[in-house]
Amino acid sequence: MMTFQCCIRSMEKENLPQCVGFIMDGNRRWAKEQNLETLAGHTAGLDVFYEVSSWIKEMNIPHAVFYAFSTENWLRKKVEVDYLMQLFKLFLERMLAEIRQYQVRVRIIGRQNDFSVELQDLMQKLETESVEYTATTIWVALSYGGRAEIVSACNEAIKNGVPVDEESFSKLLFTNEMPDPDLIIRTSGEQRLSNFLPWQSIYSELFFTPTYWPAFTKEEFTRILAQYGDRQRRHGG
Repeated sequence: MMTFQCCIRSMEKENLPQCVGFIMDGNRRWAKEQNLETLAGHTAGLDVFYEVSSWIKEMNIPHAVFYAFSTENWLRKKVEVDYLMQLFKLFLERMLAEIRQYQVRVRIIGRQNDFSVELQDLMQKLETESVEYTATTIWVALSYGGRAEIVSACNEAIKNGVPVDEESFSKLLFTNEMPDPDLIIRTSGEQRLSNFLPWQSIYSELFFTPTYWPAFTKEEFTRILAQYGDRQRRHGG
């Protein structure tokens, strides 16, 4: 089996992805199969998020974007949404406390106004506190939906009253400072993007794995990166 360090050495000869997207799916199904409460799956999923973020930094991949909470997720049961809000608070507080250890920049994309004032303040503080760590940027999509993002950008363009082209329109998106993802990984076996970065993903390489997010390992990530390195990207050419 290819080791992680071996993958690093081999990928140095190829183009590493500059931005990796993760659709972190399968927390609830993983918990059910483990005979655990649904909420335990989300806690386990957060632990894997920290691990994957460390792999991104170790691989010197400049950007990774994690689909953490969609605009549609607000429709879930209140007890689950409330628990997720608690997890987001713990995540933000932990990153703030340990940012010098992680040494990554954190950016939040999505409709931040959907969250409590307390969470919004933590988001803004974390973005400010981590701004100096430019080698690796971790983007977290919270209350994010691709259609909502495009509609918001359209309304902004109308308000500005200036015609747009693809380049100028991209600057109106939540992700305006993020490169388009070179590859997107979705866990849990579902094979769709589910409103994740529809504008930005048109030339992304897609990888779908049956592994639930809490069970996602470094070894599997390594294999996906190796497969990515073998693909020929044409961008329509």
